[in-house]
Amino acid sequence: MNKEQAQGKYEQIKGKLKETWGRLTDDEMAFYEGSREKFYGALKEKYGVAKEEAEKRIKDIEAACNKNKDAA
Repeated sequence: MNKEQAQGKYEQIKGKLKETWGRLTDDEMAFYEGSREKFYGALKEKYGVAKEEAEKRIKDIEAACNKNKDAA
């Protein structure tokens, strides 16, 4: 996977996360890449989602994005 493909995958996942948790600000979304603990904190604050639930949902989103890429 080259740099452009990796960036495209990241953007796809980020887009799905934004669809799922649309009330997060762009700054809070940036935590997904930099500080997962802060990202989980933002989810808990705005949505009441526990860290374990957030981790599961993120893994599901990442897996779905990977599956879509493999099907293309």
